[in-house]
Amino acid sequence: MDRVLRWVVVAVAAVAVSCTPAPTKPLFTERQIQPSAVDNPAGIGDPYFPKYGNSGYDVSRYTIKIKYDPATKRLTGHTSITAVATEQLTRFHLDFHGLQVEQVRVGSAAAQHTRDGDELIIVPPAAIDAKKEFQVEVSYQGVPTPFSSPGFGTTGFLSTRDGAFVIGQPESATTWFPVNDHPRDKATYRIEVTVPEGAAGVSNGLLEGKSTKDGWTTWNWVVNSPMASYLSTLAIGDYRIVEGTHNGKPVFTAIANSIPSGQIDKDIARTAEIADFLASKFGAYPFDAYGGIVVDDDRVRIALETQTRPIYSDVFWTRGTNTTVVAHEIAHQWFGDSVSVDTWEHIWLNEGFATYAQWMWNEHSGGPKIQAEFDSRYADRNNRIWEVPPGKPGRENMFSASVYQRGGMTLHALRKEIGDEDFFKILQVWAAEQRDGLATTTEFIELSERVSGEQLDDLFDAWLFEVGRP
Repeated sequence: MDRVLRWVVVAVAAVAVSCTPAPTKPLFTERQIQPSAVDNPAGIGDPYFPKYGNSGYDVSRYTIKIKYDPATKRLTGHTSITAVATEQLTRFHLDFHGLQVEQVRVGSAAAQHTRDGDELIIVPPAAIDAKKEFQVEVSYQGVPTPFSSPGFGTTGFLSTRDGAFVIGQPESATTWFPVNDHPRDKATYRIEVTVPEGAAGVSNGLLEGKSTKDGWTTWNWVVNSPMASYLSTLAIGDYRIVEGTHNGKPVFTAIANSIPSGQIDKDIARTAEIADFLASKFGAYPFDAYGGIVVDDDRVRIALETQTRPIYSDVFWTRGTNTTVVAHEIAHQWFGDSVSVDTWEHIWLNEGFATYAQWMWNEHSGGPKIQAEFDSRYADRNNRIWEVPPGKPGRENMFSASVYQRGGMTLHALRKEIGDEDFFKILQVWAAEQRDGLATTTEFIELSERVSGEQLDDLFDAWLFEVGRP
């Protein structure tokens, strides 16, 4: 993710900071979701966000159907969830923010439900046995409301004059569909977006088709690779759309028509080129579609690695060309989207890797050398990145400059220690072995030692876990 804070403004102006081969072992599977306490199934076990996600079940697929009317700002939705119980369930929770629930069904029967803040608590007609697959259907409607917090800004479903869009990390999905809202429970998706005829209805993955009836157009999207819920997105409204193919995969971009055509279009059009460069370093691009979305809204000054189709604020182009932010978010398709964090304390595995990727792209494009990026930061003894250990930043510092910049510097320190051959082998093996799964810092350290044959605890302790300049 790219946040336009004081330290990110430098990136827009320059290049500082702005989000496979077949696996050699079976595809990495999700962490086993731990059984819940009988009285508290809310929370999946994240130390930074104890109430995020829910225990007791594992979702395999969401089928989301929404209809949104920009004139009234009202959304009507129906979400079907296919899941497997990891323990016997006499009740379970979904995360859901704001919208009014009309009906809940478990299987073919209506189910009791209550709300406790952003927890939708469901009591099935009969207990669901452990290891049994079940389906939940939730019908709902209302005017979506985003989140707003000092630490994370305005996130979620944001209505606009002619439509809406969704953006936000670590949460946003709950503002438009009921969900087990944590990367630990990744799933595949079908998303149907019905909007007034003439408006775009853009989401993640492959566009399977669209149809128009009685003044409304339904856009049908499918996400075939497991996706963390915060990586789901929508863009509804007046967009100029460009479609093409690259390496046999569709490329779909959408830029708000309120943004003058020009440099943004040129830079977004380089998405596939940038993905190819990164694939030469990380291994094959991990998904079946490419693309991007650019929004025009003063409330949002971030970019986010929404899966297959990153979403960008136009603010990144206020000073002209900026492929750095595109490289950052495309790098996240490997590191953050395909390889996702097991819990949010490991976020440097997303942001440090994407920052290093943007440095590689800038060097490749004739910009500063990676060593110069490293040296300029290391020379500044008073840089606040030395105050926060990126491997354990704490909830309040998840998006600090240390996670991005010192995270990227950690990778360069590793590269200098073990050499280019082992370093790039580690990145490719990491992307391949952890593809579509979850990862921790400990696993990355273990892989680095396995590939290099070196003992690296001192290096990682100094760069990731200690306060002060290594």
